[in-house]
Amino acid sequence: MWNKLNKSMMICQMMFGLSFYGVMVILTRFFLEDLGYSEADTMMVVGAFSSIGPLFAIAGGFIADKFLGAYRSLTFSFSGFAVGYTLLVLGASTLNVPMSLVGIALASYSRGLMSPSYPSLYKRTFATEEDFENGYPVNYSVNNIGAFLGQYLFPMFVLVLGFNGSFALSASMAFIAFVILAIFRKQLKTVAAEIDQKPVSAKNWAAFIAVSISMISLVFFMFSNMDIGQNIVYAIGAAAIGYFISLMLKAEKSDALKMGTILIMSALTTAFFVYYGQIMTSMTMVTINTMRGDLFGFIPFAPEASMAMNPLWCIVGGPIVAITFSNLEKRNINFSTATKVGFAFVLTAIAFGILTMAVMSVGPDAIIRPEVFLAVHFFQALAEVIVGSLVVAFILSVAPKHIENFSVSLFSVAIALSGIVGAVFSTSIALEKGQEITQEIVQTVYGGYFSTLTVLAVVMVAVALMASRVIRAMLKSSEEAQGVAMPEAEG
Repeated sequence: MWNKLNKSMMICQMMFGLSFYGVMVILTRFFLEDLGYSEADTMMVVGAFSSIGPLFAIAGGFIADKFLGAYRSLTFSFSGFAVGYTLLVLGASTLNVPMSLVGIALASYSRGLMSPSYPSLYKRTFATEEDFENGYPVNYSVNNIGAFLGQYLFPMFVLVLGFNGSFALSASMAFIAFVILAIFRKQLKTVAAEIDQKPVSAKNWAAFIAVSISMISLVFFMFSNMDIGQNIVYAIGAAAIGYFISLMLKAEKSDALKMGTILIMSALTTAFFVYYGQIMTSMTMVTINTMRGDLFGFIPFAPEASMAMNPLWCIVGGPIVAITFSNLEKRNINFSTATKVGFAFVLTAIAFGILTMAVMSVGPDAIIRPEVFLAVHFFQALAEVIVGSLVVAFILSVAPKHIENFSVSLFSVAIALSGIVGAVFSTSIALEKGQEITQEIVQTVYGGYFSTLTVLAVVMVAVALMASRVIRAMLKSSEEAQGVAMPEAEG
């Protein structure tokens, strides 16, 4: 199953995880302390950084499908990361807000190029569909190894290297991934789609450059004006979904039904990632304000590094999810992807239930131990692995080949919409600069917020299970129209 091509791509995935999530984990303190942002503005910017990139997977999918192909798009994405992080170095060195925003805008756009291109190209490095479906959760764990190391270590790097040195380290990692892709250029283009094997016309190069400049400028504007920016995210998301629906209405019945299931899965994904987005926004702010002490009394954990607990558990969760569902299938126990998403919401309800109990029972010192957040992240990470790996595999299994990359980009659109919605929700717990953290504030402000999220997660379990029945019926109808049995119709 494994070969030098998919192994080399997983090294690139590791470099992405190290560099991107290393930057993300230190952005909160960078904007709060060095650039002087408020808690509410910081949560919006960091939430947008985690979500606007996936939104521009719409452009990334279109570029990969129509202009450059997946390999070229992926190569440009890593070069964009390297340049973006370099601009952050300059912004941190001079405390230049516009330059810092241009840096994260370029990194966000590069993530949009990467999001649909990576799984599309990665899939083609495997001999069979089954090998890819078994290998993708492992790749997800590789990404999370990088994410864990980045999120755990970078707050410590800041103490030694400063923000500018830490951003420079991320730029170096992104450049390493670019070099790896360049080294394996010939082999990767051989297995890539037809568009990657043909030269790019001058017209397509011009279109790519124009689209890229426009998108980067738009992202910069959004970061600079978040009140307007969040509405732009909603508008772009709605336009992408509307375009997908227009394609669905023009498609043959069998394809239209399968495309309809992608829309339903995208809606479930949006709801789920509202919870995932809390890791970068509300939960990070809560840990900065309340988490004190070493994990188990001897493992140092900076408060903002608590989000590293998520990829730590995801590293373990990838193989657990893959092995669990594989063993069940060998015993003819099959669940549809939507049902598995329902299981993810069960895990999410448990995670936020634990967090709610912790903040509601906090003592007079308003301190929460790191072990509480370790337990919260355990359940949320397992849920993330289910949704993050299996939904993409589902989309690739049902999407018409000519819009494969764009279909995958809808997953990223869901992440983007949920990230902004989640960030907006998070601002409801933002405190004023210098406000004292007391037991009452933790119990009333944080407790009320997380208890509401817990109740809504329980509601989403029922919604996901109902969606599973609808999707199963739609895929069965698609089979009848196409005359080909599909495994997703089971369970």
